[in-house]
Amino acid sequence: MFGGGLDVIGNLTGGHKNAHLKGSVVLMRKNALDFNDFGAAAMDSVTEFLGRGVTCQLISSTVADPNNGNRGKVGTEASLEQWITSLPLITVGESKFNVKFDWDVDKLGVPGAMIVKNNHASEFFLKTITLDNVPGRGTVVFVANSWVYPQRNYRYNRVFFANDTYLPSKMPAALKPYRDDELRNLRGDDTQGEYQEYDRVYRYDLYNDLGDDRQVLGGSKDFPYPRRCRTGRKLSKTNPDRESRPLPLVQSIYVPRDEVFGHLKQSDFLGYSLKALVDGIIPAIRTYVDLSPKEFDSFKDILKLYEGGIKLPDIPALEEMRKQFPLQLVKDLIPMGGDYILKLPKPQIIKADEKAWMTDDEFAREILAGVNPMMITRVTEFPLKSTLDPSKYGDHTSTITEAQIGNSLEGLTAQQAVASNMLYLLDHHDHMMPYLIKLNNLDDTFLYATRTLLFLRGDGTLAPIAIELSTPLIQGDLTTSKSTVYTPATTGVEAWIWQLAKAYVCVNDYGWHQLVSHWLNTHAVMEPFIIATNRQLSVTHPVNKLLVPHYRDTMNINARARELLVNAGGIIETTVFQRKYAMEMSSVTYKNWNFAEQALPDDLIKRGMAVRDPSNPKKVKLLLEDYPYAVDGLAIWHAIEQWVQEYLAIYYPTDSVLQGDVELQAWWKEVREVGHGDLKDATWWSKMQTVPELVKACTTIIWTGSALHAAVNFGQYPYAGYHPNKPSASRRPMPEPNTEEYALLAREPEKVFIRTITNQLQTIIGISLLEILSKHSSDEVYLGQRDTPEWTSDAKALEAFKRFGTTLEGIESEVVALNGNPQLKNRNGPAKFPYMLLYPNTSDHKGDAAGLTARGIPNSISI
Repeated sequence: MFGGGLDVIGNLTGGHKNAHLKGSVVLMRKNALDFNDFGAAAMDSVTEFLGRGVTCQLISSTVADPNNGNRGKVGTEASLEQWITSLPLITVGESKFNVKFDWDVDKLGVPGAMIVKNNHASEFFLKTITLDNVPGRGTVVFVANSWVYPQRNYRYNRVFFANDTYLPSKMPAALKPYRDDELRNLRGDDTQGEYQEYDRVYRYDLYNDLGDDRQVLGGSKDFPYPRRCRTGRKLSKTNPDRESRPLPLVQSIYVPRDEVFGHLKQSDFLGYSLKALVDGIIPAIRTYVDLSPKEFDSFKDILKLYEGGIKLPDIPALEEMRKQFPLQLVKDLIPMGGDYILKLPKPQIIKADEKAWMTDDEFAREILAGVNPMMITRVTEFPLKSTLDPSKYGDHTSTITEAQIGNSLEGLTAQQAVASNMLYLLDHHDHMMPYLIKLNNLDDTFLYATRTLLFLRGDGTLAPIAIELSTPLIQGDLTTSKSTVYTPATTGVEAWIWQLAKAYVCVNDYGWHQLVSHWLNTHAVMEPFIIATNRQLSVTHPVNKLLVPHYRDTMNINARARELLVNAGGIIETTVFQRKYAMEMSSVTYKNWNFAEQALPDDLIKRGMAVRDPSNPKKVKLLLEDYPYAVDGLAIWHAIEQWVQEYLAIYYPTDSVLQGDVELQAWWKEVREVGHGDLKDATWWSKMQTVPELVKACTTIIWTGSALHAAVNFGQYPYAGYHPNKPSASRRPMPEPNTEEYALLAREPEKVFIRTITNQLQTIIGISLLEILSKHSSDEVYLGQRDTPEWTSDAKALEAFKRFGTTLEGIESEVVALNGNPQLKNRNGPAKFPYMLLYPNTSDHKGDAAGLTARGIPNSISI
């Protein structure tokens, strides 16, 4: 986003050698974000920054002031001078100014920090301040990337440090008090009441803000959860255990101000798009559905969504709603009567072949290379066992028998197939069963707990050979199950029964994907690391510099999710089968979350998909070799690991240095005991006493925020934008032979199939959301890139980072070659949709990388 080349204007004045330092300031006005013509906006108002509008004061890193607690000596205030018009703007919407400091390096030393004061009425986004020709040092860059509000809004001075990297014990004594002050300000432990938009406070809270009638998540054994950022919002008047909800159209949920970056996304502002969807488009959709037959009757009816959209009737309330938004950009997103909405692109899964999704080959391939490829496990015993507590649930051993699958094992017995690593399982039985009674009591809902058994064929592809559908059966004090097993069929009504069985599996998988693989295991679990990093690790700390790009916008999108998506009555509850139990079910799953197993090699070993490589114990060997998610993921994982290892070695030559790092130890203690405090007693937490422990922890955090999230997010619309392929709900039980439902299935199979899965309203709302969430923004920063090239002054770190980028470019080429190899049938499949979700996208991140590309790994969970 921030481009390159922070050129500094001017040299030392000849007659006053060492008495002045010249440099430049790059910033962006807040109001620039309110216009489509950002350049004109900057031109019209740039003069407001001149004079005494913005002042800067240098702080010495080497000369202490005994009259100020031996803090670094502070220079006189310098104001922004001439707006630099002779050079192009670094990025549209940014402004660049000259600044000149009265500073004698011989007397005051090398500047190491800077105080910036905003004397305007509104905030601006400060990017960098650069000094040139500093004697004995050369160029000194202060990287801010921070919103600076009017000085009256702060109880302290805004201080920005030069881009040097220091462990706490190595920090220059003159700067250490400023380092401590900044961390104390960010902790804000003495800040009371509701936080304002200009606040920079990182504190923890429970998930008690989803709605008055939703379970509080976190802080209890039954419903543990990662912590989210505190807002200080008042408690609900109707339920004092819950936090009050923000007012629709008026308020947004607080996040620390610097978590909302100065993006120039224009038409793809995420927050505004979501607000427009919730507050404008969804009411329009509801009105349309009320005036239509309310159901799709055929696949052709669904395909019409991608052939021109839906024409709206007049809806007077929408025009009133448009008036509520201050930005023309958002007004334009809210439709009016007569408009066509949902001019949706055709999802990739049906671009080449509109029926390929129905094949068993594509169904199985998506378990390895779809939007949720981290659920499959290798079968190690047959019959399949359950982990449910037998004292509550009795015997939930699978009813799939060898007689039912024998003809599909290419001449092997079940035990031989197990021993040969040829049986695999997609298991949605145990986590569904405890909630099925509650879920099936909801209106318009009928779900099964599913087990899907797959066989690894000689050509390296998987074939589904049996699907078990189970419902609860109350027997005394036990909740046992009633199960039916379905096997593949290709003709007649039985072929459609098999299609329905696969659909019930996909419903389970979709719900798990959205609430666990996606929301819980990336968005929610990352937030405590972000909070702890800001509270305990200075911006000058090497681990902060390593991790902070992988936090970009995550707290912001999480807040928007609690505001519009995962809240009571939000889009997720509207469209996904878990409905009001959605977040509660993810909480139950969090009980078994294990940070150590979020590392991809450990996850693959746990699921039986890989074993330690005998020739290299640091790596793993896949037992199913053509597993695109794992193959590409391991390449990315090892590249991240190598980069992290090289980087941390610069600062931690020995374990004892790590053990003596007070900020690092406080950070890890807070992550374990507060941020993920409900799991603080888990034995899998590392002690953080060795450099390899830190390498693995940082690699796992970066993997989670970048590649793992990319794998589960950017394929949502490409795979599930056509809902028959990935339905989010099911409404009717499987038709039984000799019933009217069964006869209707024989007569009108598409109609019965469609009316069994997600209804029309859920479908239209669901795919509208998925289109927003699956897009790369135009200012995306991808893995191997930094938004500010001068993020560190350390040459060794910059060299290691360059090697990381080169490694990723090599991985790109490897992925392209793998996708072009006809022997690797799981790379493309019948839908002819290559697996590109873990394509790093470092070389062509401009241009066509924005939008619905189904490829590329952003640095962070920014959508």
